[in-house]
Amino acid sequence: MRQDTMKSLRNIGIIAHIDAGKTTLSERILFYTRKIHRMGEVHDGTATMDFMPEEQERGITIAAAASTCRWKDWTLNLIDTPGHVDFTIEVERSLRVLDGAVGVFCAVGGVEPQSETVWRQSEAFGVPKIAFVNKMDRVGANYSAVLDALRDRLGATPAPVTIPLGEGPDFHAVADVIAMTKLTFDEDSQGQTVETLPLEGDERELALAWRERLLETLGDNDDEFMERYLEESFTEDDIHAALHRATLARKVTPTLAGSALKNAGVQPLLDAVGRYLPSPLDVPAPRGTTADGKEERELNVSPDAPFCGLVFKVLMEGGRKTALVRVYSGTLKDGDVVRNTALNKDERISRLFRMDADQQEQLSEATSGDIVAALGLRSARTGDTIAAPGLDILLERLEEVKPVISMALEPRNADEGKTLDEALARYCAEDPTLGVTQDEGSGDRIISGMGELHLDVVLERMRREYGISPRAGQPQVVARETVRATGEGHGLFDRELGAVHHLGEVTLTMAPAGRDQGNSIVLADSVAHPADPRDALPKALTDEVLQGISDSLLSGPQTGYPVQDVIVTVTAIRKDGATAAGCRMAAAMAVRDAMEKARATVLEPIMSVEIVAPEEALGASISLFQNCGGKVEELGERGGMRYLSGIAPMRKLFGFSTALRSATQGRAGFTLRFRHYDSM
Repeated sequence: MRQDTMKSLRNIGIIAHIDAGKTTLSERILFYTRKIHRMGEVHDGTATMDFMPEEQERGITIAAAASTCRWKDWTLNLIDTPGHVDFTIEVERSLRVLDGAVGVFCAVGGVEPQSETVWRQSEAFGVPKIAFVNKMDRVGANYSAVLDALRDRLGATPAPVTIPLGEGPDFHAVADVIAMTKLTFDEDSQGQTVETLPLEGDERELALAWRERLLETLGDNDDEFMERYLEESFTEDDIHAALHRATLARKVTPTLAGSALKNAGVQPLLDAVGRYLPSPLDVPAPRGTTADGKEERELNVSPDAPFCGLVFKVLMEGGRKTALVRVYSGTLKDGDVVRNTALNKDERISRLFRMDADQQEQLSEATSGDIVAALGLRSARTGDTIAAPGLDILLERLEEVKPVISMALEPRNADEGKTLDEALARYCAEDPTLGVTQDEGSGDRIISGMGELHLDVVLERMRREYGISPRAGQPQVVARETVRATGEGHGLFDRELGAVHHLGEVTLTMAPAGRDQGNSIVLADSVAHPADPRDALPKALTDEVLQGISDSLLSGPQTGYPVQDVIVTVTAIRKDGATAAGCRMAAAMAVRDAMEKARATVLEPIMSVEIVAPEEALGASISLFQNCGGKVEELGERGGMRYLSGIAPMRKLFGFSTALRSATQGRAGFTLRFRHYDSM
């Protein structure tokens, strides 16, 4: 019975560029699956999945919302993810635990920058996808052009399942090219009543041409179907089965058309989710390692196997931590003791429930394949593995994301300071891309994040949830330091601390490692393996030296920001009379000395920028971009709009959004994402 339940389960996410219609589509899905009785709208601030006030005010999705619904014989765990680049980590968290995804594309804009980013993220996680070409009712809509863009920009192989009948203002129905029928959606019932009609005349000719394209695509990508196609002995069920196989193999992307806002084309999309996207049994079993990282492990995904799950999001409400968990194997029940294998700590599950955006449905147990919320995991962090005690496995951790912008916050009084610390502790627990430090001199709290919008949302949440408005400084870029040459550093520490005399002497060299190569700290062979065994250093001393170097690289001499991309080689450590603390202090002094001699330099975050504008606004956009230190790498045309892509330093992009809107009368849009640290 449990296997049957897993077969009918679909863990899916909705991914796309900002403003492609993801949340509007989610509302329709919840409405047609009877999860809600009235559809909310993003533009009215009433969308079910956008339950945070900041989302309702801005008309964008910030937090990945989860909901469970049923469509025909399938149970759908639906996660609506953000499209704005500042909240990419929300998409990444979701993709890690999803089995399939629906990519939403605007019929006018086509493949936009952020949709390209999230599509590539999903490819990295091996997520099978279907595509929904939305907004077919918009002026300039072009279904065929979007499919070409899917192929050219994303490397996808679109397989048209439904096509639009009419485009732009003429859009009135969709055609199912497998069943060769016309589907109309009744406006009076908000699209709930779907009428199936025969295709006739020009519409039938159009559908036949698209059907042939679908069959050829399937024949090219599925050997089993190719034989039937050549013999002309296939049925509709054979086409559906071939689409299912080719989608799971990520060889094709079933593509459907519609307009979520006009309530057209959503039910065929739900059918496609059930037919073509994988169940938890269809995807490869998750792999991990033992906690010490020495041995690979593959999970048994059976509900009867030992329990294992991944915490992919943490929420803090009323001082209580709620962990969103994807159950990969076994069964999890109220009261179960589980081990956080990342922290090597046992905790007890106090409650389980299913999330429906901001509503909760209590559960007695969750089995393999489920996505649930759990109370009781007090120390859980995003990316932690939880498992039955005795099951030694650590699933892969989420990639660490580097913040690119910081801002100083100053509380207005002591009471507000306590509340500010409480709020920041909560937001950091929920959001691994948000960092907080305290300036020892001023006492200011320094928050770091992924962009101006990211930090704006944090400030807005503070005002709404805690009633505080700390003074905020100007946004600053989060820099890094490195060296441009090789230099030798020497450190001698010789003084009394308290009643104890400490001594340490260290010599080392520092050299550039190449951009994005990370730091390397090694002992020279003569130090690690001296010719005379009597000269061998106690491990306690070498450990202290390495730790002292590692600690000092966390704060460079010029800016106080971390040092990256350097090779540090320890060439000499004094043994006679040396103490552990003395060695650590001497190592830090040697690093400072070496950085001065190796020509330390500051690196800043360099951002990839893409601007989309109409032809007449392109000149103003290019001029403004170049005035911000931008370098144009590519100019092109897409969906009737011109675009430019290039790179620019983050520090010169503060306020760029407002300036671009002003220079182009609001007709140009842009996205930016972190590329790397460099000097520019």
